[in-house]
Amino acid sequence: MNEKIRNIAIIAHVDHGKTTLVDQLLRQSGVFRANEQVQDRVMDSGDIERERGITILSKNTSVNYNGFRINIVDTPGHADFGGEVERILKMVDGVLLLVDAFEGCMPQTRFVLRKALELGKTPVVVINKVDRPGARPYEVVDEVLNLFIELGANDDQLDFPIVYASARDGVSGYEPDELTHSMQPIFDTIIKHVPAPMGDENEPLQVLISTIDYDDYVGRIGIGKIERGVAVRNRSVVVCCADHEEHREARLSRLYRFEGLKRVEAETVGVGDIVALAGIPGISIGETVCDPTAVEPLPFVHIDEPTVSMDFIVNTSPFAGREGKYVTSRNIRDRLFKEVETNVAMRVETTASTDAFKVSGRGELHLSILIETMRRQGYEFAVSRPKVIMKRDEQGHLLEPIEELTVDVPQEYMGTVMENLGTRRAVLTNMINENQGSVRLVFDVPARGLMGFRSELLTETRGNGIMSHIFKDYEPYTGEIAERTRGSLIASETGEANSYGLFNTQERGRLFCRPGDPIYEGQIVGECSRNEDITVNVCKKKHVTNMRASGSDEALRLTPPLEFSLEQCLEFIRDDELVEVTPKSIRMRKRFLTKDQRIKEFNRIQAQGKEYDE
Repeated sequence: MNEKIRNIAIIAHVDHGKTTLVDQLLRQSGVFRANEQVQDRVMDSGDIERERGITILSKNTSVNYNGFRINIVDTPGHADFGGEVERILKMVDGVLLLVDAFEGCMPQTRFVLRKALELGKTPVVVINKVDRPGARPYEVVDEVLNLFIELGANDDQLDFPIVYASARDGVSGYEPDELTHSMQPIFDTIIKHVPAPMGDENEPLQVLISTIDYDDYVGRIGIGKIERGVAVRNRSVVVCCADHEEHREARLSRLYRFEGLKRVEAETVGVGDIVALAGIPGISIGETVCDPTAVEPLPFVHIDEPTVSMDFIVNTSPFAGREGKYVTSRNIRDRLFKEVETNVAMRVETTASTDAFKVSGRGELHLSILIETMRRQGYEFAVSRPKVIMKRDEQGHLLEPIEELTVDVPQEYMGTVMENLGTRRAVLTNMINENQGSVRLVFDVPARGLMGFRSELLTETRGNGIMSHIFKDYEPYTGEIAERTRGSLIASETGEANSYGLFNTQERGRLFCRPGDPIYEGQIVGECSRNEDITVNVCKKKHVTNMRASGSDEALRLTPPLEFSLEQCLEFIRDDELVEVTPKSIRMRKRFLTKDQRIKEFNRIQAQGKEYDE
């Protein structure tokens, strides 16, 4: 046992202040120089993370406090990235549960806490944002205690220490109205209550790889906690896995430990510390690095299965290859299979077509982050509509994933939201009246029913609705759910959109493009006002004549077009439509671009249906 080390993961719901808290711990432990300029949320290093204000990938850091070394892991709060949370918990001995003093316990709080309690981790509770208007710290402590009891925490876990804080201001204390201008109470509580890592440094080496990093110079780097023994640079090791009996030999060419935000090379790293290992070709998550004299693989944490899948397809539009650097099926295949090496909650499968790959993940956000990352890396491809993954039980009954949905809305919008979710087969399980005229609604809803709901919620509540959801279980199929009730406006020819064509089209629905946009045949240029697809010509130009009518040549008034995000595009499209993704553009299109192709496909499906009926 190494008494001077503490390994802790920070877990919380989205936007409860995890990354801001880590910023303060780093600042107050002397990681940064007094005059050093440091950006806010320094741990959210990815562009997408900083833009969206969420943590996607877990990050390791380390601080020194009063002679103790505290390894901290900042974990994602979204359930879609739960695969990150589950494996990170294998590296730590305690969890710092951060809860907003106003919002209280949220679904993702429940999700990550349940995982931590099941693994026997020691909890420390921090009630954050106690200076927020409407904060109710003591009520939230009661909510946390009830949640611990509900999740089956043992007696030791129920006796959790509590610290109150405002991470933004860098203050904390043991009572919400008695805060000190430092993070010292949090540091002291971690050292006092989180146990030192177990393990004997005199035994043979054993390291469970929980995450993977990559360096252009040394290649793949495996990161994990040393369960026993000491890691020594240039020493021979054996890599093994609990799932199969294959072993392979390797040499630890480099060792790193974490100092602040940096990886620092080391000659030796002792038991209980978190170490980064280089020099092992093909090292993967879940593998165990052992001393050759004691090859004993450790069991890896069970990762929940994916619930949503979509097809990644080679781009076949007329504009294919104009903007992307990597456009071939080989490029896309290599990138997707590289992703699953580090993204343990994702699955990639080949299909009957060499130009399409089935990718499965934990939710729409999980998959859309991959799509956004790939397009920024220069990839060009098309994706299909997300579909939930169904299962069958032993009796052959169809099962579907059910999500627990929490919606916070002002009371005046409650009826509208409940009516909308009723059509999506949602069942109300709890209703809590909050302060300041807000109500919290908890539903069990099929994952299918959440497709497209987020944008509708924002529209119905004028931007005041907040939703979060978490996978609950597979339950019997609940029946058909009404899909999009409006059709698409489809371009009839390739060209450039102009004001005259758009003006004549806008009376048929809402447009997605503006004058000057390049358009191709089969592209979706708007949403039809009726429940049918209509072919329109937005590239049509006014015929030039020498005749002029009074008032006809006045400026054409165009309604501003709708601009969809990637997630909104994925929610909008139907089964016969695709989203074309390039480094510069996101377009929606029909699978079959010409009208003749679409009619042939429709007739083929109709014929199949008649044969089935007979």
